[in-house]
Amino acid sequence: MILLRHGQSLWNAANKFTGWTDIDLSEVGIQEARAAGVQLKDVHIDVVHTSELIRAQRTASIVLEQNRVSTDVPTHRDNRLNERHYGALQGLDKDETRAKYGAEQVHIWRRSFDVPPPEGESLKMCAERTLPYLKEEILPDLEAGRTVLVAAHGNSLRSIVMEIEGLSKEEVLSLEIATGVPRGYTFEDGVFTRDPAPQPDTSA
Repeated sequence: MILLRHGQSLWNAANKFTGWTDIDLSEVGIQEARAAGVQLKDVHIDVVHTSELIRAQRTASIVLEQNRVSTDVPTHRDNRLNERHYGALQGLDKDETRAKYGAEQVHIWRRSFDVPPPEGESLKMCAERTLPYLKEEILPDLEAGRTVLVAAHGNSLRSIVMEIEGLSKEEVLSLEIATGVPRGYTFEDGVFTRDPAPQPDTSA
């Protein structure tokens, strides 16, 4: 299983809270997706699971365009893999929000496990939709021996990593999922094992 956070979005670049707002990739994000595709170009991908947001879908598409061994890969889109909903913060500038509410409060909203932003979702609430999707849709593919690419978002992927790596509520606070960097796992006998990071291709 390969977890991949979408490349930088236009609102990532503009320092805005994005959440469920459907914002496309920036030029940097497109390049990040292409770089991920180069890393994965010789990995046979059998199926893709992605969110209903364009930045994740486009990242997956760019990765598949670079792939030399996969053809006719089915893609499943579901809002259970969407980014955490940031509620009233969506569309707001992050620095202005810190100035208004205080840096500590904004940090709690962004990084805590169970404190949601106003009208939004906490990581715990996000996990309550991503983990059933993992169990009901992704695990059957893995159990069938398929290689799965999950192209999603920082917080939906954090909730999945928390589950499969057995992280505590405290440990997950420091977990960062970088944009456009593949995170691989081997699934065997019901157990996930983190793979070594793929090395960039330096060939011409």
